[in-house]
Amino acid sequence: MQLPKTDILQDYYRRNINASYTTDFPDNPPLAYNYTEAVVPTDLRRPQNGTAVNVLEFNSEVELVFQGTNIANGIDHPMHLHGYSFYVVGSGFGNFNRSRDPANYNLVDPPLMETIAVPRNGWTAIRFKANNPGVWFMHCHFERHVSWGMGMVFIVKDGKRPDEKMLPPPPDMP
Repeated sequence: MQLPKTDILQDYYRRNINASYTTDFPDNPPLAYNYTEAVVPTDLRRPQNGTAVNVLEFNSEVELVFQGTNIANGIDHPMHLHGYSFYVVGSGFGNFNRSRDPANYNLVDPPLMETIAVPRNGWTAIRFKANNPGVWFMHCHFERHVSWGMGMVFIVKDGKRPDEKMLPPPPDMP
């Protein structure tokens, strides 16, 4: 297996000149199926190799819906986002339904969290404002699951004002 010679943060500082990542992280699952079904498509049992990131404009509003599955008998997954707290606006069991479930979101007083549980065969929806520029990792807190592909990287672009920009790399950064 070929490993990148530069990590994402170093390459971000260098404007991705080493091409250690791509910016084509999908906005939706590449394959829609019944996520809570006992039988899962076989091509989903192994993650694909790649380092695709999701690039966010500064101050953009982000909504993520995590869908729990029945893969390998499924379990609850503790998902954590570095660099941010987020609002948990909804959760439920079964497959998330974009045309039905957002109507039941709690937009009045949702809990502010840094880690959430995504239920087996259920879903959890979060929202946050991308106002902290930098390279941020979101992942399952089960280390083995990160190696299976349960992690993603957000690159939040700089804002316009000096206090909305990522600090330059330290002089001793390799």
